[in-house]
Amino acid sequence: MQFSEKSKKRVNINVTSLIDVMFILLIFFMVTSSFIEQPGMKLELPATKSRQIARVERMVVYINQEGQMFLNDKPVEPGNLAEEIKALLPYSEQKTLILKADKQAEHGLVVEVMDIAKQNGLEKLVIGTKVKTE
Repeated sequence: MQFSEKSKKRVNINVTSLIDVMFILLIFFMVTSSFIEQPGMKLELPATKSRQIARVERMVVYINQEGQMFLNDKPVEPGNLAEEIKALLPYSEQKTLILKADKQAEHGLVVEVMDIAKQNGLEKLVIGTKVKTE
């Protein structure tokens, strides 16, 4: 007597869609994570409810409560800011200036910096704020 053996079916799991999902999650976390360390300077930035994330460029102007101005952690006078911006402009891909002014900083000085930035070839001005917590 001959017994017929049942053929064993091999189970195939298609992991292509799983790999696609993992790849998309990896891209999402890489894009939303910020690996750039901000320089240390005590500023009390104004708070806003709306926000837009901007990529940090080579030009960041800080204005503290006393009215002192720093361009990338280097002290700079308002009269010399135009020359410093022109010197850094060739190294900036997007020609962007990020302005982080203390909320107690003089409004006129902030406007002056904005004007100097526009007059010297910068195409985009980003105002640094912090998220308002309620």
